[in-house]
Amino acid sequence: MTFIRRLIVATALCLAGAPAVAAAIDDARLQAADEDAANWILPGRDYGDRRFSPLRDISRETVKRLVPKWIYQTGTAATFQTTPLVADGVMYVTAPFSHVMAVDARTGREIWRYEHKAATKKLCCGPANRGAALGYGQVYVATVDARLVALDQSTGKVVWDVALDPAATEGPSEDRGAISPGDATLKGAVSGATGVGANAAPLVYDGKIIIGITGVGYGLHLDSDRPGAPLGAVVGVAGRYGRPGFLAAYDAATGKEVWRFDTTKEGWEGAFLEKTAYGETLPRDAAAERAAAPAHKDAWRFGGGSIWHAPALDPKTGMIYFGVGNPSPQAAGESRPGDNLYTSSLVALDGRTGRFIWSYQQTPHDLWGYDVASPPSLFDVDVGGRTVAAVGQASKLGWYFVHDRATGELLFKSEPYSPQSNLFHAPTPDGVVVAPGVGGGVNWSPAAVDPSSQTAFVAAMHWPANYRSQVIPAADGKPEVRYFSIEPVSEGTYGILAAIDLKAGGRIAWSTKLPQPLIGGALATAGGLVFTGEGGGDFSAFDATNGEKLWSFNCGAGVNAPPISFAIDGKQYVAVAAGGSQIWGFRQGGAVIVFGLPD
Repeated sequence: MTFIRRLIVATALCLAGAPAVAAAIDDARLQAADEDAANWILPGRDYGDRRFSPLRDISRETVKRLVPKWIYQTGTAATFQTTPLVADGVMYVTAPFSHVMAVDARTGREIWRYEHKAATKKLCCGPANRGAALGYGQVYVATVDARLVALDQSTGKVVWDVALDPAATEGPSEDRGAISPGDATLKGAVSGATGVGANAAPLVYDGKIIIGITGVGYGLHLDSDRPGAPLGAVVGVAGRYGRPGFLAAYDAATGKEVWRFDTTKEGWEGAFLEKTAYGETLPRDAAAERAAAPAHKDAWRFGGGSIWHAPALDPKTGMIYFGVGNPSPQAAGESRPGDNLYTSSLVALDGRTGRFIWSYQQTPHDLWGYDVASPPSLFDVDVGGRTVAAVGQASKLGWYFVHDRATGELLFKSEPYSPQSNLFHAPTPDGVVVAPGVGGGVNWSPAAVDPSSQTAFVAAMHWPANYRSQVIPAADGKPEVRYFSIEPVSEGTYGILAAIDLKAGGRIAWSTKLPQPLIGGALATAGGLVFTGEGGGDFSAFDATNGEKLWSFNCGAGVNAPPISFAIDGKQYVAVAAGGSQIWGFRQGGAVIVFGLPD
């Protein structure tokens, strides 16, 4: 074909709206993602999971002119938590129930679509999926039914499909799913025996796909039709149910497991700490727990520890960093004496081998649901005149923890960004209102970090919960049942967008109160902006220097997903999923909306 003919064909395809084509992404490109301002090819934009865009055309001065450019409807109206990826003009979106779509990022037109057919209807934690991963010419998605699927990046065709763990697809056994004696008394009052699944975005690194499972220690839920309590009540009953969680690596070409790190294992009792590592007193009788430990020596086999996000990675050292969920059974600690390592902890591993390096447990013997759910971020921070390679994590507890990346040493924790009252208070028969409650603080919502200003931005909430210890009396030959309930309050809740000055030891630089608890995460940009969404549908931009709201657009459904920013043909865009959340009671939908400045 002559040059002229090729030019004519190319022009015709362009005029006909030919879909964009993205190049295969290799390790070198992934490691240089922080230098690639135009694209968003990793869940947190770069391996450090900072969710900071160096693009600056959309700025404090121009953001008031921001308008919708296109809207893509996934066709599924359900809890929508995805972080879209953008590579070379193609956007990759995961929808609820683990469907995946490739969309032309210039126009919003669908290029291909993968419809996932789940093998089970027993979902751990709802239908949400938090994103895909790109690498080696494939798109990887972890699914609601605990599978890892590789799709051809150009066509969406399945390349391979493997079970993350064969045991995870078998459903609860008598041991894994059983409640303690007297469970018949609770029949009809509680629900929540769940299947094991996965909702985090995978991490692509060194020829491997790294992903963890969820649903291994999820609490039971008390049926409640009371208005204003969308979470219902979590019920903790001592007993043998659940299983160990894990983070594992799979060969990117074949799906074969390469290594696995179990989040609970023999010896999980630890040191029976009566204070946290940062000095807070815990309501524990360590002597009694030690005495009870021999009768529960295999409790770790049912110990929980779900993985709710993709790890952050330091490509210079190969170390990965991730949080671990709460222990099982949730809230009830009698049948799991000890600290319950590595639940409710930040953990560091060698990403090549899965070798354990260090852990930091935020809540030993967790009774409150304070799992480490928000993904950590990597950055350099000034501490006492020296620059330290650090890892920071926005906790459910209301503090932002900053650690030495190599050793796990706590460098500092921030001032509280959400109200704290009765923190670590034991449940009582009459109930005690604890803040933060089971939702946090910061829930799974990713934080954003501006490395130049050394500022972290967190999307948080004030949503206290009432913690009660309850007893169902013995009757008809059935023993009594002791259980704990955790019920979020129905009034007085709100959202908090806060900026944390990392170079000042975690001082709160500013805090903006918003009408609804924030679930979804933050995006910071070099244009001096912070973007976040609210359950009522508002997607807003705030001044990064003082928290003033500068722009807002109502998307028609809850904006409970992390925003991203990318550029095509030199023009900057911001994108976010608007699909709400059933568990939080926010209006559901299924749209991805892309915003830009007027042409």
